[in-house]
Amino acid sequence: MKEAPRSLVLVGGNALPRPVSAGSAAKSPNTEGLQFVDTRREMQIQTTFDMNPHLREFNLNVLVDGNKAVLGGNVDNGVARDLAEQITLVADDILQIDNRILVDADYVRPARTTNERTFSERVGDATTTASIRSRLLWSSHTSGLDIRAETLQGKVTLAGMVAGSAERDHAERIARNTQGVIALRNDIVLARKSDKGLDATDTGAERSMPDSWITDKVNKSLMFTRGVSGANISVAALEGVVWLSGIVQSTAERELAIEVAGETRGVRNVEAGGLTVERNPVDDRPASAEREPEKALR
Repeated sequence: MKEAPRSLVLVGGNALPRPVSAGSAAKSPNTEGLQFVDTRREMQIQTTFDMNPHLREFNLNVLVDGNKAVLGGNVDNGVARDLAEQITLVADDILQIDNRILVDADYVRPARTTNERTFSERVGDATTTASIRSRLLWSSHTSGLDIRAETLQGKVTLAGMVAGSAERDHAERIARNTQGVIALRNDIVLARKSDKGLDATDTGAERSMPDSWITDKVNKSLMFTRGVSGANISVAALEGVVWLSGIVQSTAERELAIEVAGETRGVRNVEAGGLTVERNPVDDRPASAEREPEKALR
């Protein structure tokens, strides 16, 4: 059968060929269905590229035709090129890849002409906001308080009203230690003495919680906390007592994990005898050595 003519479709960096069916004005329902499936796979792969921290800085694109994917764009190293190919292979029913991604060590992604956030930035900001809101809700110090969080390109603003500076400072500490926060601005205001109903203790934050709930929330809080490898820590709870076990990289990480677990609603005590520190003779920097968010936005 004679190959159908092909047209060029520009998607970001390089132009990739997209097949064009002869007599496309009269497509069969089956053909339209196959094209829909191809488009869905393209979106799946492209979204993964945009979300991956190793690839989202590059202009990559993908075209799918049946079980074959054609990759295009530019990267500055071969590792990124190979990663894009491996990610594509994971997509549904992709069996063959034509990798046309160019490796250029001097490649720099063109500067954005607008301030509009990319898809991955919007998703990242939404994830950061959700992580902060969840941790505030699960904390015995801030649950039920009038605190809001907004994130814009990793810069977080806290707003709301609390009864005292302790609650305000605790909310700031939770937000500052959350994954994805680059800078932090605390606009939470203190209520006047005449204001009622702003204490977290009035919301039932101190009531006992099921052990399954405690285990789940401690696990998630550790995952959301910067400077803690939650995947390396096992959590168990019984009658409000939490047991932490596993290996951490520093004393600071261990102390932060204990603090995060201890502030979770329903937790009466934390047993961390099974949480040990793995010493690195070359570099034993504490978890706090990671880049911390700025104190305030400027």
